[in-house]
Amino acid sequence: MARHQPLPVIAGGSQSDLTEAEKVCELVRSAAHLDLQRKPGPQMADLIHSIFGLEAVAIFDGDLDEIYQSGSCFPGLEDTIRSIFIFETVRDDPETGLMRRVLRVRDLPIGAMLLRGETRELMATNVASVVSITFDRYHALASEMRMVEAKKTEEMRTMVLDSLAHAYKTPLTAIQAASSGLAEMGHLTPAQSSLVALITEQTDLLNHLTTRLLQTARLEKQSLHPEPIAVAALIDDVVAAARRQLAHLTVKVILVQDDLTIVGDRGLLHNMLTQFVDNAGKYAFSRSTVTIQTAKLSGEILFSVHNLGPAIPAEDHERIFDRYFRSAPAHHASGTGIGLSVAKQAAQAHGGRVWVSSDERLGTTFFASLPAIPEGDPA
Repeated sequence: MARHQPLPVIAGGSQSDLTEAEKVCELVRSAAHLDLQRKPGPQMADLIHSIFGLEAVAIFDGDLDEIYQSGSCFPGLEDTIRSIFIFETVRDDPETGLMRRVLRVRDLPIGAMLLRGETRELMATNVASVVSITFDRYHALASEMRMVEAKKTEEMRTMVLDSLAHAYKTPLTAIQAASSGLAEMGHLTPAQSSLVALITEQTDLLNHLTTRLLQTARLEKQSLHPEPIAVAALIDDVVAAARRQLAHLTVKVILVQDDLTIVGDRGLLHNMLTQFVDNAGKYAFSRSTVTIQTAKLSGEILFSVHNLGPAIPAEDHERIFDRYFRSAPAHHASGTGIGLSVAKQAAQAHGGRVWVSSDERLGTTFFASLPAIPEGDPA
């Protein structure tokens, strides 16, 4: 709880010379010029105390859970003002001179105010309204500033991500070339061949992860390169690239029409489908079927990738597309938690959306819905 000294009397005459309506107007003018980089509670308590000449003023900010006081002390202040807020007590006590008000924004209680001194019911209600509006302005500005800072932080993170990913590409290329050279030299012992194979495998993995990071940074920069894409060819490319991941599975492709075309960034859409297929390959039961399907709905093209495997808990259906989140069934498989978030960003960058349906009996299906080619656009 903070206590403050009263502000000086406002220039232009004694406060006792003003009517209560004029004092409320003065409070409104003063509140409009508050420094909202600072908490408004202490400033408003001092203003009300000074302008209205009250014995004591106390304000409770429910959002910050703080009490501010100006003037003489209130006995049992903390319990009293919290009770006003919790039980929404609005009551005046002429004998003690106490006036209780709940601070509200759009009918939602956000705090409480306690006044002591000679004043009228209407004035106290008007003062409470001014304090409520000021608190709302402060919290709206604070929220906006947090969003700006978060955006700056995210932009910095994206820049660092992009720089690191590009920096990793050069040494990875050198390692890949060296391991390929060693393999081609021949005359390696079985142990040496095993080590070279391990280097090649892990370098391929690092290269794949670096590519994902670059695609993530590219998405966040919103640098898309749209072009007409044949959906059948796109799916064929994705399946071919994932052949190792799908080696123990049967792949079934169902196309709504062979000549279906969509306009988009080929690299990003390829990556989006690759994440779905890669995910299905990791978690599908061995020798089961992964089904890749398209459908054309009203104004949209729907992609889906289905597999039979461990179900994703219902509470994770939204979070599974968050960066770095991994659902409980995913912990037994390798992964970074980046892929599905990239798939979501890729869909959103095209004006689309992603979601998942999963249960033990029917299996798991990842969906992506993207806008179809508008009528009259070239295919």
